[in-house]
Order: sequence, then structure tokens, then C-alpha cells
Amino acid sequence: MKAPQQHIIIKGHGAISPLGHDASTVAAAYASGVPAFKTILHQGIATPVAALTQEAEQQLNSLLDSNPSYKQLDRSVLMAVYAARQASMAAGWLTEDASVADDLGVNIGSSRGATGLFEQHFEDFQHKQLSSSASPTTTLGNLSSWVAHAVNAGGAQISHSITCSTALMALANGVAWLRAGMAKRFLVGGTEAPLTDFTIAQMKAVGIYSKLSGHPFPCQPYALEKQNTFTLGEGAAVFAIEQSDSLQPGDVLVEAVGMGFEKLVSKTGISAEGINFQKSMRHALSQLSPEDQTVHLIITHTPGTRAGDKAELAAIEAVFGAATPVAITTNKWLIGHTLGASGALSMDYAIHILKQQQYTSPTYAHVLTPQNHKAIKRIMVNAAGFGGNASSVIIALA
Repeated sequence: MKAPQQHIIIKGHGAISPLGHDASTVAAAYASGVPAFKTILHQGIATPVAALTQEAEQQLNSLLDSNPSYKQLDRSVLMAVYAARQASMAAGWLTEDASVADDLGVNIGSSRGATGLFEQHFEDFQHKQLSSSASPTTTLGNLSSWVAHAVNAGGAQISHSITCSTALMALANGVAWLRAGMAKRFLVGGTEAPLTDFTIAQMKAVGIYSKLSGHPFPCQPYALEKQNTFTLGEGAAVFAIEQSDSLQPGDVLVEAVGMGFEKLVSKTGISAEGINFQKSMRHALSQLSPEDQTVHLIITHTPGTRAGDKAELAAIEAVFGAATPVAITTNKWLIGHTLGASGALSMDYAIHILKQQQYTSPTYAHVLTPQNHKAIKRIMVNAAGFGGNASSVIIALA
């Protein structure tokens, strides 16, 4: 007898971002198409950023007040805990008085980690007032361990960074553990709280930060006007995944996870042809049967940089062809680049699109040609990071 096909199902998801703090607020923000940027003074210079909404900030403060131990944690950890609890509740996994679940693993990543606490503790160090909590609360490992505490997860606890591909790499790892039979359930995702003086300064030092402060669209992927418009945002998204041999209508499946890498040719690690993207997209597509390789929409990485955006679009054309261009969109023109959380927030957007069957296109002048499908059933999500790596995930609606 043929063994039943095993599917990776997203049982629940949670997010907190400049768009909102739950499915309804995020859906409303996407429907409005209003960017979530504001202008701050960074080292005396007007600088655009995308920060949490006031309502989302209140939700995060309520979480902070719910546990005295949370007051020592970095903002990135708190956002991960918030999103993970939301995903766990949606999946029906979170029971407050339940014993620790040894079959539930956690893999949460971040590009920069505890940026806020690092800067605070370093300032304390300069004044010879360093706290004993400095090391345990800034280690990258505390991301997944605090999430595990919050959701009663007793399985593997993995924290990692592969820069801006981090969240999709976490998903890939969770999928691998499930398929290997090393876990029955996994929470995967990414979080980032990069709106700090030093982190913003690092991005400006690369020479890609947007100078469009006060503009309604400071971050402009695919823009006709050739300029760098990289803009930082913050947020987190987490997904509850498990393996099943049966499907229900409306289930969201992780069909494929592809990886790509190219040797460094620049400080950001991407070639003009987007070789890493070509590899990751082809790797993902190779995991599908020929009849299932129709991708209806690609949510691109495109952070609003001249070189990066152009390279990814070139890679898409190389993989999918120019004769029948695939539909393309992104959410970075609304929330900026959230670094290690960006792939997770793109995944959250993809689930929203699959459920709502619509997406909002940028309203500034851009190079994309509108492509409409009667039904959006399969979406590819791309991410890439410093160092030459890229990831592509394909999710579909059952």
C-alpha cells in the first residue's frame, strides 16, 4: 500500500508590525494601502522609519506587564513572544496550565538580535555599571528560549541569524525537523527591533538609506526613479507548523523551501544577475511536480535599493521567463525593511493574500506590469541577506 502524502501545514500565525497587532488590524492596513512610516531625528538628521502602531505598542506593553521577568528582555524578544503566543493560540496549542510539550520545537531568528539592550549595556559598561543580566539577555539564544517559556514548548530551542534570510531559514529548519520525524510541531519565525541609533547608523554607513524623509513613500521598491530608498522597520512574525497526511479546505501548505548562495561580489553580496535568487527559486520549484510549478504571485525581497531590486527582478525573469511575466508584489513600500523579520512578515502577507485573494500594488511610479490571476493559489516568498545567501518559500492554499 502506498504511504499517504505528508503535508506541512501552517496551523496558525501571529504578527506584530507597523501595520498592526492581529489579523484584523493588519488586514485593514493592507486594504488601506497607507504606508506606516514616520520621521525621526537621527543624529540631527530627519530619517524615515516604520515603527509599531500606538495600538500595537499598547499590546506589547500589556505583555511586558504580564510577567516581571519580561522587563529585562530586549524589544526583539518581546515581539517574538507576542507573535508566538498569537500563533500558538490560533493553532490551538496554547493552554496556560498545560505541562511542557516535548514534541513542540521553537526556531526564532534575528539579524541583529538584542540591539537595544546591547547599546544600553555598552553605555552602562562605559560608566562601569554593567548589569549581571547583560550577557544572558543579549545572547541570540534567548530569543527561542523565552518563546519556549511563553508557549510551554519543551522541544528543540534554536536561535540563529543568517541576516535578512533568517526567518525563511527558520521555516526551512522547522520543515526539516518535521519531515525527519524529530519533532511533531514547530514554531518558526523572525523578529527585529532595529530602530536604534547604532543600527540606523550602520545602515546609513552602507550608503543605501532613504533620503526621502517626509515623503509618503520613503521606501520605494521597483521605483522608476533610480535611487536607494532602503528604510528600516521593526516587527515579528511566527508560524505554527505541523505535518499531516490529510488536508482541509482553506489549509495553507508549505510546499517547498529553496536555498541559494553566491560568492561575494560586493559588500552586500549580490550580483547583477541575482545568482543567489536564481538558485533559491529553482531549488524551490524543483521540489514540486511539473503540474504544480505555476506560481501565481511572488512576494519579493526588494528592499528599495538600486542594485538589489534590479538583481532580483533580473533573477525572476531568468527563472520564469519574460514572455509570460509572473505577478510581483512586496510589503516593504508599506513597512520598510525589517531585516531578519522581513521574510516572516512577507510570509504573513502571503497568507493574507491567499485568504483575501487580493493585494495592494504600490501607488508611486514603478516598473512593474500589472498581472492579474482569477485565483491566487500558490505564492513564492523571497528573501536574501548580506553574505550572498537567498531563500525562496512556496506556500499554497489547499
